[in-house]
Amino acid sequence: MSTGLRKGLTSYGDAGFSLFLRKAFIKAAGYSDDALDRPIIGITDTASDYNPCHGNAPQLIEAVRRGVMLSGGLPMAFPTISIHESFSHPTSMYLRNLMAMDTEEMVRAQPMDAVVLIGGCDKTLPAQIMGAASAGIPAIVLPVGPMVVGHHRGEVLGACTDCRRLWGQHRAGKIDEAEIEVISGRLAPSVGTCMVMGTASTMACMIEGLGLSLPHSAAIPAPHAERLRCGEATGRVAVEMARRGGPAPKALLTPGSLRNAMVVLQAIGGSTNGLVHLAAIAGRVGLRVDLEEFDRVGREVPVLVDLKPSGDHYMEHLHHAGAVPRLLQELEPFLDLEAPTVMGGTLRDYMNLAEEVPGQTVIRPRSNPLKSTGGMAVLRGNLCPGGAVIKHAAATPALLQHEGRAVVFTSVEDMTNRIDDPSLDVAADDVLVLQNAGPKGAPGMPEAGYLPIPRKLAQAGVKDMVRISDARMSGTAFGTIVLHITPEAAVGGPLGLVRTGDRIRLDTANRRIDLLVDEAELERRAADFAPPRPAPKRGYAKLFHDTVLQADRGCDFDFLAGEDDPAE
Repeated sequence: MSTGLRKGLTSYGDAGFSLFLRKAFIKAAGYSDDALDRPIIGITDTASDYNPCHGNAPQLIEAVRRGVMLSGGLPMAFPTISIHESFSHPTSMYLRNLMAMDTEEMVRAQPMDAVVLIGGCDKTLPAQIMGAASAGIPAIVLPVGPMVVGHHRGEVLGACTDCRRLWGQHRAGKIDEAEIEVISGRLAPSVGTCMVMGTASTMACMIEGLGLSLPHSAAIPAPHAERLRCGEATGRVAVEMARRGGPAPKALLTPGSLRNAMVVLQAIGGSTNGLVHLAAIAGRVGLRVDLEEFDRVGREVPVLVDLKPSGDHYMEHLHHAGAVPRLLQELEPFLDLEAPTVMGGTLRDYMNLAEEVPGQTVIRPRSNPLKSTGGMAVLRGNLCPGGAVIKHAAATPALLQHEGRAVVFTSVEDMTNRIDDPSLDVAADDVLVLQNAGPKGAPGMPEAGYLPIPRKLAQAGVKDMVRISDARMSGTAFGTIVLHITPEAAVGGPLGLVRTGDRIRLDTANRRIDLLVDEAELERRAADFAPPRPAPKRGYAKLFHDTVLQADRGCDFDFLAGEDDPAE
């Protein structure tokens, strides 16, 4: 296999000329023959003025460069798409697969012997791993790291669990316009990803559990010097991987490592998005995430990490408590510790690096868990033949067994227009149902599953209701919320057959959610099904609509799932 500058030569019909021309142009940047004869380490640059979460990416790139050069490699940074959750229309999930394609094709197109994937904000890390897994070269992940905490009136704050809590108080009239503006400047006090156990932190922890990043890399705060040292160390390991010729992601993404990621996801009380992204990553190497196995893991593995939204603390506290290696020690009975890692050893090596921190309470012992079972459960029933998920660790216990009247919103727009209407016919024990917010229906499966409490109920003191949709929700969100209903309403799934006034029963203990309407009536309604909106006719919108898979397959594109031959 060719390496270095000889890798993936441009096609001119003359390989010698292709290499000559490549060298001639790169020497215009001032490189010497000595530099050009070393292993080439690609470094993804996902910085953007629209992406404050990745505000430290330029410094991390320089730290990785330093590590690469100290180890005798040649670092080459290259830009890819940058996705920020709050700046992506209609939703960052809509663009995840585009970023995965961009990453894959740029890794394939340019000569590199290994690649460092620098990302963080929610969809970037899974997109990068999906792309690198398909490209088939050695890859190592460097998360940008979480923000530090903010403060307001003596209270510790964190984006974005506290964003939602305080915005809810503002909607209920308990926080005025002036104070909410002050709060907006204190919720995100530094660069980096959300400092709660949202999707970004969830993915960083799962990726470390998969062996795709260095020990402790998930939780080091973004502004800390230690994050830069982690970048330097990542550059060193990337050179070692290039010289060894591996491991490529396919060698690390095994049934055992995928189960390890499920264990970590349940134990951290992580984001429901983590399951969707794990399914997409697995699909790139020809594997499937078994939802029933994930539910079994959740029945066995307790929540041990006391972080918002399931607990009380923040990511910097997890870091100071020993982070993922310390968590792995507590999870030892549930893990495949022989799973391989980017360092060339096994996950056991990561666990053995754990630091014992006297008196810390963020990582609980198995004998004193935060929750006795895992953070999530998989539901079945006539509303979700393909499954649904509920983050019961962040739900109201009294609502986990509930029967109520459906109040239906037929789209995100319909919900936006009516949710705060004083004339809306809704009561606290009703079940809010959002349709057509799935992969095809929205499009892009937005984080609309966290339906707001109708204003008149919020003002009356209602803090939670059962909410059901084919959408996602932010990992920072909380409440009794059923998500990822599969198949989605827009493709004829049963969720689209629900009408206001129907009865719905949620039985979390027995992993059921059912629409209490007889089959004959449902068949009659199904005969009248029509897609909620016309199919797009051009561009990425058409590609997305025509090829996106359902949530249980990770919402990847059907033509990207499955193994491919790595580029030479």
